[in-house]
Amino acid sequence: MTPNTTTTAETNWAVDYDVEPIEIRDPVAETLGVLKPGEPFVITYRDVVKEAGHSCPTASGAYRITQLGLDALYPGDLPLRSDVEVRVPGPRDDATYGVMSRIISYITGATQEDGFGGLGDGVGNRRELLAFDAFDPGGTEPTFRFRRTDTGETVEVTYHVGAVPDGDPATGNLRRILDGMVTDEQREAFEGAWNSRVQRVLADDSLFAVRTLDA
Repeated sequence: MTPNTTTTAETNWAVDYDVEPIEIRDPVAETLGVLKPGEPFVITYRDVVKEAGHSCPTASGAYRITQLGLDALYPGDLPLRSDVEVRVPGPRDDATYGVMSRIISYITGATQEDGFGGLGDGVGNRRELLAFDAFDPGGTEPTFRFRRTDTGETVEVTYHVGAVPDGDPATGNLRRILDGMVTDEQREAFEGAWNSRVQRVLADDSLFAVRTLDA
């Protein structure tokens, strides 16, 4: 049986997000012939939007946290799924950390005990690579730690979410949009204002702080 090559129509995206994709290797995908050896998955912010089902400063913040963390851990090289641990200071059911951790898990592959156990003797194992309530961030801003299991190197990424600009007054129409009580012009204004905040998060490195921790 040959792989199904049937294609479907692409999503008609209303927003063209401007941010570099994240490239990450996956040893299981390479072993099973999904990817050629050394070839990475290319994950875009649009892929994250599909996973989350929406785009917002929290989703875009999680994307950039992961991107910056992986860049710091693997300078000049490609990160590898199953070699990246993720540590979260908050609980799994936290409104912020829960949503962000799902996106970060989607990109890095890091999971708890319910994740993929790997091939053969554990090649590509993703279990126990994601931990909640794992450290004290020393503040209230969203903070995540990424650790390379092969070298022990660890970086911490903090999202200065309080510095994200407030939305245009048009974003105040969200409730009325949900209730179907806006004009086309008001909806368009809302969408422009909402997604301009998202784009700011994707483009402004000053909203994030990255530091290397002692091994």
